[in-house]
Amino acid sequence: MVGTAEMMNHSAYLNGPTQNTNGGLEEKLDELRTLMGKAEGDPLRIVGVGAGAWGSVFVAMLQDSYGHLRDKVLIRIWRRPGRIVDRATAEHLFEVINSREDVLRRLIRRCAYLKYVEGRLGDRSLYADEILKDGFCLNMIDTPLCPLKVVTNLQEAVWDADIVINGLPSTETLQVFQEISRYWKERITVPVIISLAKGVEAELGPEPRIITPTQMINRATGVPMENILYLGGPNIASEIYNKEYANARICGAEKWRKPLARFLRQPHFIVWDNGDLVTHEVMGGLKNVYAIGAGMVAALTNESATSKSVYFAHCTSEMIFITHLLAEEPEKLAGPLLADTYVTLLKGRNAWYGQKLAKGELSLAMGDSIKGKGMIQGVSAVKAFFELLSQSCVSVLHPEEKKPVAPVELCPILKMLYKILITREYPSQAILQALRDETMNDPRDRIEIAQTHVFYRPSLLGQQP
Repeated sequence: MVGTAEMMNHSAYLNGPTQNTNGGLEEKLDELRTLMGKAEGDPLRIVGVGAGAWGSVFVAMLQDSYGHLRDKVLIRIWRRPGRIVDRATAEHLFEVINSREDVLRRLIRRCAYLKYVEGRLGDRSLYADEILKDGFCLNMIDTPLCPLKVVTNLQEAVWDADIVINGLPSTETLQVFQEISRYWKERITVPVIISLAKGVEAELGPEPRIITPTQMINRATGVPMENILYLGGPNIASEIYNKEYANARICGAEKWRKPLARFLRQPHFIVWDNGDLVTHEVMGGLKNVYAIGAGMVAALTNESATSKSVYFAHCTSEMIFITHLLAEEPEKLAGPLLADTYVTLLKGRNAWYGQKLAKGELSLAMGDSIKGKGMIQGVSAVKAFFELLSQSCVSVLHPEEKKPVAPVELCPILKMLYKILITREYPSQAILQALRDETMNDPRDRIEIAQTHVFYRPSLLGQQP
């Protein structure tokens, strides 16, 4: 139960730290410091790597909560330098600043307002790392954050970090953490890494397997899996920063997940812990896949509740089917896992992308990194899951034809998304053809296949049977 002190502090601030203890903030920090062996006078160093919307919000929430305890914790975020804010975005940013009195006053106090005037007029260039220091994330201009300590040199940011927050897209995680590993060669202590990334990659040789972001980090750095966790939940970054009530789960080894869950919990952001890292991380990638299709269906049917619910039934059955291939006893798609899927299909950037494609307002030729939104991770995840599940060596028995088939043959929505987004054989409208195909089986049949057959393929996650 949330304590009285937490409830009183629920709306105490929006863009600055509070001096009140939020459910024993200092006690929670001291617990984590003790667990990490921090001596008096040696601050806990927390670093966010990657400054997309969710990565920036996550670090900003920590700064809001713990930033005033400067003798015990230092919080900073790394992003690449040199990204210029285009003129249209600079003009919009200026409008946002002037619409928020608290933000306007803060910038004037920091002598930072003039540069936004000049950026609005085109008299100077603004840079993404520069505006992030003032609390503006390039992928979320309409939601000002608290000021952040921004570091543009990766080595400076991470070399002595105790906790690293991975806010990178899955497509960039391996490369960046390979670079980070060079800076950790002389480390004595092992850092703890919390990955926010929702995406996967496929590796087809020598054996086909899926690679999740936590596995990428482990492979790149040698940090043991015990020290690498995944945090996910039903959340839209801007809504969470604006104190909309949200839940999340931190998944991984018990040693770290329980104290970290307590450390991260806030009155409006309740964090539970869970040991099933595989299901949650794979679902994090899968929901982005099917969110693109959900956006297409919504746009093509004029937001038909009936059509969207039919799609939801089929896509969730495919998600259940796929997770049973990858995990021996996956957690059921219920509670927070189902809620995470629901909110992503409802309002996430991948659903937005699917809608824009179906309406013709975006084209596939524009790529999967979209101005103002960042990386659309569902596109690469469609490719990864399709390629993985197309391999004959992981075939399953077809329930009607009674012969081995590649698993993707039992996932018609995934197949069609691949043909729309990757090979571009069909237009977005084809998603409705797949959905309305009269040969489509009852979604329950797919779930029963997954749950009743000898189905688990440990090799798909690089594990031994």
